[in-house]
Amino acid sequence: MATIEATMPRGAAQSASTLVIAKRGLLKFLRTPQLVVLGTIQGAMFLFIFRYVFGGAMSTGDGVSYVDFLVPGFVTTIVLFTGVGTAVGVAEDMESGVLDRFRSLPIPRSSVLSGRAVADMAMLAWSLLFTVALGFAVGFRVHGTGAEALAALGLILVYGFAFEWVFLALGMMAGNAQAAQNVGFMIFPLTFVSSAYVPVESMPGWMQAVAEHQPITYMVNAVRALCLGPSAETALGHPASYFVGWSLVWTVAIVAVFAPLAVSRFRRG
Repeated sequence: MATIEATMPRGAAQSASTLVIAKRGLLKFLRTPQLVVLGTIQGAMFLFIFRYVFGGAMSTGDGVSYVDFLVPGFVTTIVLFTGVGTAVGVAEDMESGVLDRFRSLPIPRSSVLSGRAVADMAMLAWSLLFTVALGFAVGFRVHGTGAEALAALGLILVYGFAFEWVFLALGMMAGNAQAAQNVGFMIFPLTFVSSAYVPVESMPGWMQAVAEHQPITYMVNAVRALCLGPSAETALGHPASYFVGWSLVWTVAIVAVFAPLAVSRFRRG
């Protein structure tokens, strides 16, 4: 690491250090496959519950079947399910002294967190692909173009990167793994007070105002509009570009707030 810092420009040192930290994170996942398996099973169970337990009582009221309505929302909110693991993991690293050892190395401080984010993004990509496959298995179908569907997957990864910084910051502020898990789950009300699982119009009027203007709703609607094509755009009242634009604005805002917060917390120890 000292050689990297001494012989490379700062940008190159940042990249090299990030890749080394990311490799360490990926190896940790590979050596504890139960983390991957249990997380995957948990996501599958929730999807089955919403699809087959609640699905029969749900109506979107706009001609879109509930499974087609549900899966884009569920897949988008996967970023929050996987994010709790990030908060717990970084809290465990703080407790064990791993982050203290990283601070003592002659590497850019931000590379420690960016490396962790890259590793967790790889896990998110796996969870995303598995959940999409499961969605097709329970009856979901894409009604837009293939290019739009791929764009939707790309957007979810972008959202995941943004929320990664939220959970990194929460994990370091929590102090220990148990507290980090509890703090991480405090984000979950955002998924229910949104358009992820039910139409916003079905909520009480005061709650609709919150649900319509929070980031998860814009993100879910962007993915839904891209996957379901013109019928979804008509039901949502805006074209896909409207929701994509607003969701990207929220993404930039989230990173702008939480990435500096996470790095600052890491530097202070």
